[in-house]
Amino acid sequence: EMFGPLNPLIMLIGVVEDTRDTSDSAAELYERERREFQAFLQEAAAKVSAFGLDVDVMLAEGDARKMILKAAEHKKPDLLVIARHSNEPDGGFISRSLNLLVDELDYMTFGSVSAFLARRAPCPVLIQACP
Repeated sequence: EMFGPLNPLIMLIGVVEDTRDTSDSAAELYERERREFQAFLQEAAAKVSAFGLDVDVMLAEGDARKMILKAAEHKKPDLLVIARHSNEPDGGFISRSLNLLVDELDYMTFGSVSAFLARRAPCPVLIQACP
């Protein structure tokens, strides 16, 4: 209701990492994951559409950070909303350089994809923690 009068376009972007080169079983897993993710995005789009909002769905292959950044640069959204999935640091950051330490702290706080996008996206970024 709040956004209805603004007639915003909601774009749902999903990114699947391409692992098909590693083995036949990885290719099968990749194809299944891709189909399931596409179905998930379509279901989410239907829920958003039920509120009378316009929705586009995009499923990309590759590095999530780069693909979402590329989409944001191309579509020029007013706001990028992303979900933070990681809750665990990968540890061992004390001996790393200062730049890596900052990246590690970002990872602990935001997650690797969200930290990357928060620093590089051409628009404001809202980071939502997943339950």
